Formats: sequence, structure tokens, C-alpha cells
Amino acid sequence: MLEARTRPSFVLGELPYAGNAPEPMFFAGTLSLNHGKHHAGYVARLNELVDGTRYAGQPLEAVVVGAVKDAQAKEIFDHAAQIWNHNFYWRSMRPGGGDPPQGRIKSALDRDFGGERQVRDALAKTAADRFGSGWVWLVARKDGRLEVTSTGNADSPLAWGKVPLPTIDIWEHAYYLDYQNRRADYVAAWLDKLVDWRFADEKFCSLDRK
Repeated sequence: MLEARTRPSFVLGELPYAGNAPEPMFFAGTLSLNHGKHHAGYVARLNELVDGTRYAGQPLEAVVVGAVKDAQAKEIFDHAAQIWNHNFYWRSMRPGGGDPPQGRIKSALDRDFGGERQVRDALAKTAADRFGSGWVWLVARKDGRLEVTSTGNADSPLAWGKVPLPTIDIWEHAYYLDYQNRRADYVAAWLDKLVDWRFADEKFCSLDRK
């Protein structure tokens, strides 16, 4: 009699565009490495970690929010948050992006930063100041105001009650094949040609529906 296999709780989603679509900002091998190796590895390991635990079968977002306060689930949190962060990163950019922000997100950026240039500068400085691996975020706080922040390693503002808008992956595997140690050049190219302000506007406008 064959032993039944537990269905994986989490699967690796497809990229929302072709792997070579962000060229020339990214070589196709960069996305293949980041998505097909690193992101996929987090998914495989998380399925192993949650098997037989209360996190098995939960939505990914619920695992991130629940495990961050569970001292016995540090590794589960790290892998779940890395998966969520990567999912969000792929959506935060698009080939042909970099258009100026429009709609309500533009009004909020003008209000809280003084304009697009100022928020770009804040994102770039925060990326430069982050020592080691992590993420840079534009987030909405509970009061609706926007701020730029960064998290180290796998941490995510999602776990702390803030609403992510765009995020920039500043783990070295996200840019090293193309930019080597020139993180600032990677961030500048990402903001110039890839950031998807329409997605950020959708996320910001969705706050009214919660």
C-alpha cells in the first residue's frame, strides 16, 4: 500500500513577465537565479518546516504575521517572509516601468515627501545605508501616511502592521551578476526603468476598501 503524500502548502508562482523582459536592466540569468533558485528554495524549505505544524495549510500572509511572534517558529518566519517579500518584489516592478506616479499615490508622495524626486532620493539613501542583505520599502502606516523604511534579511513590514507599496530587493543575489558591488547603480536603474507606480497606487487605494 502506497503511503499518502501531504500536498505542499506553498507553491512557487510564475513571474508576471518573461524572464528576459527586464533586460537590459537585468540579465535574464539574474531573474532565473533569484526566482528559480533562491525564491524556489525558500518555498521548498518552508513546506518542509510547516509539515505537521499549526502553520500547515494557512495562507502565506497569515504564516508571516503569526510566526513573527512565535519564538519557536523563527525559521518558519524567515522562509515565509522571504517568499512573501519576493512575491511582492516581482509585482513592484514591470518591464517598461519607471513612469511618473499618478493618481492618489502621487498626491500622497507630494504630501509626505514633497514629490517623486524626494521619495526616490529617500529610497536610494535607505538602500545605501542598509548594511548587509535586506529590503527597502515604501509603506503606508496605519494613519495613511507614507514612509520609507528598510528591513534586514527576511523581515517584512507586513509583519508589523504596515502596508507595503513597492519594495526593492537588496540581497546581493538580486543584482550582483549585473551590477557587482554597485548597489546604488542597481537601485537607480530599478527606479528609472522598472518600478511600477501603478501597482503601488492600486495597493494604496485598496486601503479604503479594508
